[in-house]
Formats: sequence, C-alpha cells, structure tokens
Amino acid sequence: MYHVVGCSDCGALRIVEGRPETTRCGTCGTRTQFSKVKSFVETDDLDHAREVRASMLANRQGEGEAFAAMDSFAELEADVADGVLDDDAFLEASGLDVDRVNEAGDRATETRSSTSRKETVKNALRDLDGPTAEEVVAYADERGVPGDYVERALTKLVRQGEVSESRGQYRLL
Repeated sequence: MYHVVGCSDCGALRIVEGRPETTRCGTCGTRTQFSKVKSFVETDDLDHAREVRASMLANRQGEGEAFAAMDSFAELEADVADGVLDDDAFLEASGLDVDRVNEAGDRATETRSSTSRKETVKNALRDLDGPTAEEVVAYADERGVPGDYVERALTKLVRQGEVSESRGQYRLL
C-alpha cells in the first residue's frame, strides 16, 4: 500500500509505503506519527501514487494543464527504455572496437597483488640476505613498486626503528 502524504510543517509531498508508526519528511526532517499525517491518496499501485503526487505538484505551480497533456509514468518509462543504447552499441556507434575496450577495462581492474608498497619493501628485506638499497629497489621494481618510493620507505623504516642500516646493507628488525 502506498500513501501520498503531505508534511504539516513545510508542505512537501512524498510517497510512503505501508503504514509505519512514524514518518520523517525528507525536506525539513520533521518526524510525525503516521496516524496524524494527511494522506491524500491510498493505492496499491506505485505508478498511480507517483501520478497523483506529480499532478499535485504541477497544480501547485500552475502547470496542471501541461501535466495533464503528458503521458503516464509507465508510458514515459517504456519510451525511455526503447531509446536506450546498451554499452556495446554505444561503443560501436562511437567508432571503438568493443573487444579492445573490454580488454583494456579488464587490464585496468586487474590486481597484480594485494601486497602494499610498504609490505613489498619489507618482503624484500626478509627475502634478500643483507640487501643494499639497489637490491631492494630492483626487488620492488619487479613487483611494480617505483624506486623513489622504495628509497623514501627505507629512510622512514630506519627512522622508525623497524629496519637497521649498516655499511649500506639493510636488515628488518
């Protein structure tokens, strides 16, 4: 069951489904007991409730005749659905190769690894025996982590006391 109701404070119209104990106005936020709310229409059809609300709003603005000349919501929705292109048709009409676009999308959303950059640097320190900064950079580069990030991360890890550096070699503590 759908009800077209009005707010007693601001006059906004909305559609409420069922019979809740209270209802809140989406415009002004006033909460009111449903039994005290003015219900203009009660219907089982959501489209009918939409039509009534839209008609009331049009009449408030002096556009009742223009609204009456329009098709119903169901007819307008069917008209819109008929004129919609799916993604593939849109891409083809734009002169793009659908397969290549889909492949590019797949590549862009692929996750190479769930390991963070920082974890990759730490993994290099675990896996390599007494690595130098250059060896850690090479290890991380193979896993898609940029060298400048690795150098900054090593400096921070040493400063934070998580890594030690002695004679150019790093060790995870």
